[in-house]
Amino acid sequence: MVSDILTLQEVAKYLKVDNKTIYRMVNSNRLPGFRVGNQWRFRKEDIGKWIETNLNSRQGS
Repeated sequence: MVSDILTLQEVAKYLKVDNKTIYRMVNSNRLPGFRVGNQWRFRKEDIGKWIETNLNSRQGS
């Protein structure tokens, strides 16, 4: 189960964007994440669903 949790840096690397982009996205509620203390964490499943949702919405445009 622990391997199902990603750090902000891991999500940034996976999405091929800068860490600051991930910070902006989670702070504006555009990317699902949660805080553990003062650090952001992300569930792999949530990131996968977010990708699918965003791909589908862009293809529908």
